[in-house]
Amino acid sequence: MEIRLMLKVYLDNCVFNRPFDDQSQIRIKLETEAKLFIQDQIKQQRIGLIWSYILQLENAHNPFEERRVAIRQWQSLSQMDIGETETVLRKAHLIQALGLKSKDALHIACAIEAEANCFITTDDLIIRRLCDFSDVRVVDPIDFIAYLEGRK
Repeated sequence: MEIRLMLKVYLDNCVFNRPFDDQSQIRIKLETEAKLFIQDQIKQQRIGLIWSYILQLENAHNPFEERRVAIRQWQSLSQMDIGETETVLRKAHLIQALGLKSKDALHIACAIEAEANCFITTDDLIIRRLCDFSDVRVVDPIDFIAYLEGRK
């Protein structure tokens, strides 16, 4: 009998907000479709979702109530919820030294703490800065689909 471990992913706030962005741009539309596919895989429990205190905090400051409510519902589907700890803060500090904003570094530190397979973002700066990062695979939603299919 083969035991298969579930893939764990951390979606940052920009990925959760992607379906609300202007869909007239092809890149945004493709990333939205990929995000919706990932979302479906999470709902079917084929992929484990990681949530964190920084996602909760950032979402709470979203000025659009519809978005805030829709995103908050994903917390109940998460398999793991990472809180603020000294370990997370230390990791975030080291990651921030790579040229990232403090909130972005906290998201990534939470993903690492949860032992995520992938950190999924649409933020080009994060992807560029962490393209060779060894602690967690950093990808956009489209590249994550390619990773799932074994193409990356």
